[in-house]
Amino acid sequence: MRPDTLALTDDRGSGWRSAIPQAWHKPLMLVGITWLGLLIAFASDWRDMVDQWWNSSTYNHVLLIPPIIGWLVVQRWRQLAQLAPAIWWPGLVWFAGAAFLWVLGDFAGLSLARQLAVVAMLQGVVLTLLGVRVSAGLLFPLFYMLFLVPAGDELIPGLQTVTARLTMNLLGWSHVKASIDGVFITTPAGYFEVAEACSGVKFLIAMIAYGALVANVCFRTWPRRIGFMALCFLVPILANGVRAWGTIFIAQYRGIAFASGFDHIFYGWVFFAIVMAVVMAIGWRFFDRAVDDPMIDAARLSASPVLDRLTSFGLGGPAAMAGLVAIVIAAITWGDSEDRLRAPLPSQIFLADVAGWSQVNYAPAYPWQPLHGGADHRLLGRYRGPQGQLVDVSYALYARQDEGSEAGGFGQGAVPLGGRWAWTSPGPAVPGAVSDRIQAPGPVSRIAVTFYHSGALLTGSNAKLKLATMRDRLLLQARPTSTLIVSAEERPGAPAAAAIAAFLQSTGPVARWMDRLGSNR
Repeated sequence: MRPDTLALTDDRGSGWRSAIPQAWHKPLMLVGITWLGLLIAFASDWRDMVDQWWNSSTYNHVLLIPPIIGWLVVQRWRQLAQLAPAIWWPGLVWFAGAAFLWVLGDFAGLSLARQLAVVAMLQGVVLTLLGVRVSAGLLFPLFYMLFLVPAGDELIPGLQTVTARLTMNLLGWSHVKASIDGVFITTPAGYFEVAEACSGVKFLIAMIAYGALVANVCFRTWPRRIGFMALCFLVPILANGVRAWGTIFIAQYRGIAFASGFDHIFYGWVFFAIVMAVVMAIGWRFFDRAVDDPMIDAARLSASPVLDRLTSFGLGGPAAMAGLVAIVIAAITWGDSEDRLRAPLPSQIFLADVAGWSQVNYAPAYPWQPLHGGADHRLLGRYRGPQGQLVDVSYALYARQDEGSEAGGFGQGAVPLGGRWAWTSPGPAVPGAVSDRIQAPGPVSRIAVTFYHSGALLTGSNAKLKLATMRDRLLLQARPTSTLIVSAEERPGAPAAAAIAAFLQSTGPVARWMDRLGSNR
């Protein structure tokens, strides 16, 4: 048989393996096995992420990220195949850092940290088992994996405020009389709220992910990449302001019902597609990467003296796999040992007496019920003061802070996400608390003052509370955590701030009063 015939037969028999150099077979198998093991070990985190991708319109675009990552790797494969994978032990440092981040996220009940950690673990596996040189060739696909993490809801309040202000400017330029109170806009046609769904966060997040892809694929120089990313950040924000203005402007002439219907039909992903087309049209003339340009330069990576020095930190395959497994076991074991900790709580709690104040029926001008998801105990009541002041108190007590039961979790507290109340501005300063002015249709305005208390900590900062929670869990200490929201409606002749100040003066030290509520004394 001729040699070329033998080679042809061999290629057909090897199938897909013929396209992959022999040196890559075992490393790719190890990466695949390890990734599968991580997906199983942290299945709950991946399940939560996929649930958000599928069920939250803000993150539907993430469903496209895995195939995009695969396409990015395929783009680079011809050059990557010229490199030799090599196990690199410093990759274990990255992997261990990601595992520790997962532990901290688990301790603080912070799903964003855990989800970022499980993605970073996949990156750490590539860095460890394929080596620094191959990872340098895969740098952008590895970076793009971060877009798998459903993050960005935290931007909603700020984007609501920016959209409302842009809308007011556009209404002024179009000679529509309007007044604004936080995120509420009043015009002759009616009363409008720039709600969470109108913040434009889904446009912004998807556009940043899309912009990063285009910046890598279509640009070679960093100034142009940075300029295009700035465009992808600014244009969706400005466009969302135009969207909100358009709805209100149409309502002036065709009525709110017509404007609302037009908003549902035209806006959404149709509007986003137009925004994408505008951004691409602006950036098109600045593209500086030819269609046939390779995405990476394998020869340059092979000749890099820096990568040469780094590749000297080699390690055997069994030792690397043992290190990865040991880190995962240590992280999960540490998390499980803490999960059994719960602070002891009384079986029932009651609102405590306050000198000079009496408890009365809770009858707000507009329904207001703070959200304390997962709390073990909740209280909501109203006090009347000696001068007729009315103050509402919402209290929640937690045996532990965890996912779904976080005192300072996103959307928790005085302004539940998706409710009719909306944040308008900061309230008057109160030591050890965060103060907010909030508003509901009517309009009905309130000031809400929020305290978090755990151990010796009394704060209005969610970040400080999470840091304290992480510290206690790292030390395997169980402490109860409580939230207190003192609120009052703005009433003619009865300022909310004065009523709250008088109530807090009567309770005495807030931390001590919160302890009374939580200990049933």
